[in-house]
Amino acid sequence: MARYIVRRLIQMVGVVLVLSVLLFAWLRSLPGGPVSALLGERATPETRAALEAELGLDQPLWMQYVKFLSRAASGNFGPSTGVLPGTDALKIFLDRLPATIELSLFAMIIAVALAIPLGYLAARRRGSALDTSSIVVSLIGVAVPVFFLAFLLKYVFAIELHWLPVSGRQSGGLDATRVTGFFVLDGLITREWDAALDALAHLVLPAVALATIPFAVIFRITRASVLEVLDEDYVRTAEAKGLTNRVIRGRHVLRNAMLPVVTTIGLQIGALLAGAVLTERVFSFGGIGEALALSFEQRDYAVLQVLILAAAAIYVLVNLIVDVLYAVIDPRVRTR
Repeated sequence: MARYIVRRLIQMVGVVLVLSVLLFAWLRSLPGGPVSALLGERATPETRAALEAELGLDQPLWMQYVKFLSRAASGNFGPSTGVLPGTDALKIFLDRLPATIELSLFAMIIAVALAIPLGYLAARRRGSALDTSSIVVSLIGVAVPVFFLAFLLKYVFAIELHWLPVSGRQSGGLDATRVTGFFVLDGLITREWDAALDALAHLVLPAVALATIPFAVIFRITRASVLEVLDEDYVRTAEAKGLTNRVIRGRHVLRNAMLPVVTTIGLQIGALLAGAVLTERVFSFGGIGEALALSFEQRDYAVLQVLILAAAAIYVLVNLIVDVLYAVIDPRVRTR
């Protein structure tokens, strides 16, 4: 197992390095580049030349990349020029990361808690009304754009019915203690139950909107995987032996059907970062998705660098965890 994990770690480092090369080349190819973003309308040939020399942009590309990689490894991405001018880009990422993790985690809990049981039941009752209606719901979840569903949920449940908050992570007038940056967890740790419930209420609508696509994907993979396993000889043999449904379901069906589902969950966790960009903008949630959209709009290259690299590192790390879990569930994977 240790050798398997080391091999995956080496692959993870390689992926991040390749992405850093692509990110470096992309930022250098953008019109104007970081110099124009920093100087704005004050740019003159003299000031541009001076700033290029200060930033090392007049040096050979390979040397620029080495310095870029060195600064990135030390967490020095420079100050923000658009999202929060003058604030360190890494600090912006760290301040906003808990919001996105909290939202993504809650959305994935909703998706998994609904998709796996529903996928299993739909497979066991193939062709029934439950199976047909579940497939229709999953298709709607994939077909409806996240931003449209977010606006729809916001309009119905927040604006019209006033059941849930319109936007933000917590009510402005609430004097809540900040400990970890995860507002629900902070409320539980400090026993400020009103703060925890308020933060949870703010999570519901954006999390439901964000959960629709992973729910649809995980449901369909679970259903297809269970259907495939139910047709295997060892399941029919277990039934012929007279084993109880509980034993067959847990030991033979679900354990084997979960292999592709685990991989799908890992991929969907990484994909949630893309959906968070739109969802956080609609609900003004204040996470890294919203910061990424703002940095694109305002050409904030320092924030763009840290957000893109960090998002890629998180995505690769999640897939590493999924690979390890896959190897725990199916030991044969370690030998491949």
